[in-house]
Amino acid sequence: MSESLSGSASTSSSGGAPTLATFTLENILSEHHDKIEDSARATAEGWDEEATEKPLKEGYCIECEDQPADLVCENCDDKYCEVCFASQHRKGSRKSHTTKLLEKTAVRAKPDANGAEEPSEDKDTEMKVDEEGDTAGADDEDWERVMSTSNAALDGPKMQPAVGDSVGDWFLERAKYIPLRLTMGERKYLRLLEASLTVSEYTDKIDVIGFGLSKTKRIVSQIRELCAIMSGLMLSADYKLGQELFQDKDFESNRSLGRRHKIMNPDKMRTTYGKLIYLLQDSQNPEVRDMLNFSCVKPIKTVYTVLEKHDALDLLKDDLITVATKEIYSEGRPRIEVQRDIKSKERAIEHLSSQYQGNGLSQEQIRQCLYSIGDNHAFLRTNRDPCEKMISFLKESFHPTQAKDPISSLAIRSGRGGARLSHDHSKQYAYVLQSLTLWREILHDMFHLWSLAEQDLLSDKVPYRLRDTGQGLNRVQGAPKTSRMMHSILNKAQRSVGTWIGSSVIHMGDHNVPNALLFIDKYTQIYRILLPICNTVSKIPELAKKPALRKYIEEEYGSVEDCRKEILGDFFRHGFDGSGADNFFDAGSCIDGRLTSAWNWCSSLEKKRYFHIFLLTGFVGFDGEW
Repeated sequence: MSESLSGSASTSSSGGAPTLATFTLENILSEHHDKIEDSARATAEGWDEEATEKPLKEGYCIECEDQPADLVCENCDDKYCEVCFASQHRKGSRKSHTTKLLEKTAVRAKPDANGAEEPSEDKDTEMKVDEEGDTAGADDEDWERVMSTSNAALDGPKMQPAVGDSVGDWFLERAKYIPLRLTMGERKYLRLLEASLTVSEYTDKIDVIGFGLSKTKRIVSQIRELCAIMSGLMLSADYKLGQELFQDKDFESNRSLGRRHKIMNPDKMRTTYGKLIYLLQDSQNPEVRDMLNFSCVKPIKTVYTVLEKHDALDLLKDDLITVATKEIYSEGRPRIEVQRDIKSKERAIEHLSSQYQGNGLSQEQIRQCLYSIGDNHAFLRTNRDPCEKMISFLKESFHPTQAKDPISSLAIRSGRGGARLSHDHSKQYAYVLQSLTLWREILHDMFHLWSLAEQDLLSDKVPYRLRDTGQGLNRVQGAPKTSRMMHSILNKAQRSVGTWIGSSVIHMGDHNVPNALLFIDKYTQIYRILLPICNTVSKIPELAKKPALRKYIEEEYGSVEDCRKEILGDFFRHGFDGSGADNFFDAGSCIDGRLTSAWNWCSSLEKKRYFHIFLLTGFVGFDGEW
């Protein structure tokens, strides 16, 4: 502490008060500390001020500074990318500003973490998070138009091409984020990994505030302990491979099995995936890597990387791929139709596997790629389609601007029924519609978001901090790539619905959503909320076919349609009323607060008078098997 922290000042030779900013412990604690601060403000560069701004690179957005500019605001005379323009011109006098498109010019790509240059366009990189307050909920200003009428509204996410359609580049782009399905041999190693993670106490011993061994040594010790457990299990499962593992200590193989399996099956590894990610996160520490002598992190093997390696990407442009990857379901269909679809799908798979084999790519690998794409379709049907169904229920059962009767009214008022927002019927209708549309967009691109989330979590450039967030110790870490992608999806949803109610703040890397892992966990739960509701509402007419149950429904609710409308109306009102937290910053009308309100509604379902209808349709809980 004897040296000046500013590095440029000294005390007077007479031993009196310091004449310049000398930040030694003696001077800071002296009675002349005011003169030190005053002098520092005048002379020391960087004191309590931001460093001199670097000039903006030509052709980049003036706001985020890492995306090519698409528009120029004719009023502000500034250049923006499309997402930043929508964010900065959402309300107030800026809402009426006009724009014109910029001519596309070649913009030099920014180097990635490995030194290679990545194209800047359509790349989900860092963006500043909207710092707007989260308290906007009941003011009329929240009813706002995001884009001018000159911008064409989107029709929602582009669904997968139907059988017989021209596929274009749809499968080519999506395959970049579809993990490869595990083979039978890999599944044996997956079971060993899950068993090792289940008995491991990694996070209990690492994410604690205490003394003893340094954190680096604790991390290395826990990783080595996990490897020892896996070695013992491997030896008991396969003696020959276990012996080789003990001799060679080759832990580098099969480093991405668990992550591939989890992305394709969000319901699996619910308690062990977090341990795995945190372990890999710690292993990225340079000191830990040096002690282990290998890197635990390996890029996810995707359908695209496998086909690209063997120069077989044309498979993803073949129109027959829609038949080979379609999902076959039997509900409400005669058996002969199902059998015909199965045979046509098998023929398409065999035709494509024989046509594109070669260059080291076997027919079995091609089948594995096609099955992986089919798994992606199944994921979309289970996770995204309930959002579509709820949107259709909203549009079929409720008028967008006027309520015909009290049961059809979606109006809510702060303080009534637990609501923390005040919306009339038309405003709440739009609020629910935009929330469901946003969830649909997020789930449509969930594999892409998951890929970016893992890049943020396992980045050695963005360290985490262990903080008490009010829900225990959590690893608080920024997620620039995931945040950028989320702002892009939010912009699509805003343009799709045309109006935006409430706040557009996206919590990321704070006490609400500490890191990208918690973000992924939040949005993979959406189908657990919506799917039971969709199933119950859809099965009510089937229940009414039984005379006794029909009599009960008519006496209690008036009619089958009124019963369905009461359930949907209550969810659309109080599943989106800003409740579920102690303040508007944790719930309210922000992007994550909408999901918090839905969770809060689920927790109170047993108190609803229509809970018996849920039980009669087979409901076992929002965490049950459907």
